[in-house]
Amino acid sequence: MRKIHLLTIVLLAALASSPAQAITGKYVKDFEHPFVGLAVFYDEAGEFIGRCSGSLLSPSLFLTAGHCIEGAASARVYFQQDAGANYDPETEVDPVTGYPETCLTQPCTTSSELISYGYPEPLPNTRDAALLILDEPINLSEYGVLATAGSLDALATRRGHQAIDFTVSGYGLTYTNPAQTISFRERLMASSRLVNLRSALNGGFNLQTTNNPGIGGGTCFGDSGGPVFYGSSSSNLIVGITSFGLSSNVCAGVDFSYRTDQAELIEFILANVPEGETVSVVPLP
Repeated sequence: MRKIHLLTIVLLAALASSPAQAITGKYVKDFEHPFVGLAVFYDEAGEFIGRCSGSLLSPSLFLTAGHCIEGAASARVYFQQDAGANYDPETEVDPVTGYPETCLTQPCTTSSELISYGYPEPLPNTRDAALLILDEPINLSEYGVLATAGSLDALATRRGHQAIDFTVSGYGLTYTNPAQTISFRERLMASSRLVNLRSALNGGFNLQTTNNPGIGGGTCFGDSGGPVFYGSSSSNLIVGITSFGLSSNVCAGVDFSYRTDQAELIEFILANVPEGETVSVVPLP
């Protein structure tokens, strides 16, 4: 996830030059969303440049954040809950999954087709979305589902909207402060609450939720591109893509997700669905 500090946007997708950092606060291991994956990105020379989270919308269509694919020519995507959990800093590889260099176990595949939605653009409509067309399909019993266009609009003026629950999922840092950083490299999830849909930073394009461990949970570096689900932990209805936050070094405060319930973005996604596959778009319950 990116952090905005003193009105400067600092990209915090897990870069090779800075430790990748995940779901914070009251998190649990996420076995509910097998379609949420860990994407590892490489440049033209095949060098590792960073990692992000994302969601399969169909067997071959993977949704992530636009800032995650900047400078990337290819990616490898892991769907194990504990992808990279056994990473050995000496060998620089996970002996179980092969993260970040190979696919030793399934489900895992690569992508050489990375499609940007047009990031970067100025706030609030940063167009922070991108698609990966996977080289091999990942066949699962369920995939992420998109909310219909404008689904969140009614929440902007609804009284008591702070009581609306969302669920965030991703593989980034689990805990960080100036003295300590912990990263499990596991798919984790946590509940979050709606803060705002109408501020200058939101403008109808971003969803602002809590990143407060005392309330539920939040996101941090490496969660960029991961889904924000409408509802409880069992929901697979995606309404946002983890994008940026307001902080400098500590993953606390509020999170901003790029809303997926935008007609233009939905059209972009549907226009890139691989032949023979479908993506579901449904209204909020």
